[in-house]
Amino acid sequence: MSRARGFTLVELLIVLAIAGLLATIAVPGLLRARRHANETSAIASLRVIADAQQTYATTCAGGDFASRLTQLGAAPEEGGVAFISPDLGMADVVEKSGYRINLLRGSDGTAGQLDACNGVPAADLTSSYYATAEPLTSGGTGDNYYWVGVEGAIFGDPSPIVTTEGRSPSPGGSPVQRGPGGRAPRRPGDPPPIIVP
Repeated sequence: MSRARGFTLVELLIVLAIAGLLATIAVPGLLRARRHANETSAIASLRVIADAQQTYATTCAGGDFASRLTQLGAAPEEGGVAFISPDLGMADVVEKSGYRINLLRGSDGTAGQLDACNGVPAADLTSSYYATAEPLTSGGTGDNYYWVGVEGAIFGDPSPIVTTEGRSPSPGGSPVQRGPGGRAPRRPGDPPPIIVP
């Protein structure tokens, strides 16, 4: 009678030790990649909000901005599509990809003068706004906090950015993405721009 040869206990323990070692090496890298993907999604969401605000102000709100995400999520009354996708325009505060996205009236803003084409009353519009993206779990779902205002430049910082003035040229943190036209925001103390005739 021949005896079937199987794995010995020592061989199984060696395989489990190798698998555990590989998992120990791979898991931190996977978590880091996931945080980076969440941060990229947060920056993209703020870019979408800034672009939607520019379109909304120029085509629907008489130069003013929305003060809540749901206002950008409403289509014009005469027909057409909303100014922002449903994943961002479904609520005033949205949780997406490990970040909490919020759009607020800037403390330096004033109420609008005309009602918007999508039914938002002038009193709910604003001349200044800012949007934030905060990680649901700092260090877990993301390492940085992000902010965008009227200028369209997105700023990021490991600490919460607390500036509430939508037209602030330096709300805190560092610019991670430039505003429209590729211009970097001006900071206090920057030399004046060079104008070539």
